[in-house]
Amino acid sequence: MPKILGIDLPENKHLNISLTYLYGIGLTSANKICADANIDPNKKASDLTTDELNAILKALQESYLVEGDLRRAVAQNIRRLTAIGSYRGLRHKRNLPVRGQRTKTNARTRKGAKKTVGAIRERSERKQANAAAEAKAAAAEAKPSGKK
Repeated sequence: MPKILGIDLPENKHLNISLTYLYGIGLTSANKICADANIDPNKKASDLTTDELNAILKALQESYLVEGDLRRAVAQNIRRLTAIGSYRGLRHKRNLPVRGQRTKTNARTRKGAKKTVGAIRERSERKQANAAAEAKAAAAEAKPSGKK
């Protein structure tokens, strides 16, 4: 299994598809890297020689920001936005959609699972809530007021 920048590339796929397993490399970039390294993009990743791997690695290091460096740069940009208090930074901080999507419905990926507020759905929980409310009201009536 060929390794590039600490990532194992799948052997049974074409090289241009295998390169997309690197963070920051899509299909177009993978095809450009293959062209820069003078390697057939339809060649299987398992058939690569060490010279071809070195050519791919050289093309990546010269022209692309990938894996750890790219992740670090993205995280740094988000920290900068939150530090200056921009709208996008606030949306990142609150885990809400950043690019103008609606949030009344949808946005469940960013917001997480629904949290029901105010309504009690299960019958047993509703009975417990009613009993607690009645006990609180009875305690308020039984409590003597300080004045006569």
